[in-house]
Amino acid sequence: MLLSGKEQVMPRYKATIAYDGTDFYGWQVQPGMRTVQLELEKAVNQMAKHPAEHIRVQGSGRTDARVHAVGQVAHFDLPFDIPADAVRKGLSTMLPYDIGIKQVEIVPETFHAQYSAHHKTYRYRLSTTEFIDPFKRNYTGHWHRRLDPALMQAAIGDYLGEHDWLSFVASGYQQKTTVRTVYRAQMWEKPADDEIWFEFSGNGFLYNQIRIMVGVLLEIGNGARPVDDIPRLFAVKDRQQACFTAPAQGLYLMSVDY
Repeated sequence: MLLSGKEQVMPRYKATIAYDGTDFYGWQVQPGMRTVQLELEKAVNQMAKHPAEHIRVQGSGRTDARVHAVGQVAHFDLPFDIPADAVRKGLSTMLPYDIGIKQVEIVPETFHAQYSAHHKTYRYRLSTTEFIDPFKRNYTGHWHRRLDPALMQAAIGDYLGEHDWLSFVASGYQQKTTVRTVYRAQMWEKPADDEIWFEFSGNGFLYNQIRIMVGVLLEIGNGARPVDDIPRLFAVKDRQQACFTAPAQGLYLMSVDY
């Protein structure tokens, strides 16, 4: 236990978490809903022997219902000082099987899972089979129409850089600004799996932004949009002009970098 005079200093733990989002109503605690944050907070408070003050688990950001994570990051403070790996092992015994604790580290009390993050990487997996594969239905988006990957490849680079993403954010967003920077935008085909993967890294992403970005690329690949339409969408700042949102189950939060 760490003491400062008569005050107890609660050590801060950083956890890297993976979860299957299929049966979750997203990350954030919501009344009456099963969420990842809710399950983690139940386990953390159980580990802390149900302290008088509820311990909150702060994530790097929200993920929506059915969205998965390979490398979500969260932090929490415990009222005692025990080794990080003991925390990882203890939480792993308390959590449901669709949440995994990959790593736990002790970090300075100034660390914040959300505000200390420099950038995030998301991947979107798209199945291109003619039918919805029952073994992929919870883990890929699906598109059975004609697609020209060369058109999407030609367009995806237009996402790079700092832009106002107002045309690419769903209603209900709460951020003060819609300006974000994308550092990396890539796509590649996985012919053996009948899939196309998209990957984006940036300093932050808005509500449904990645899924709308993928949706625009699919419309370009299908010929429903011109290949040079992305700069126009930045200019018009009109969500109604980028209506299609790719399904949630194909999206994965891959990593958060600090």
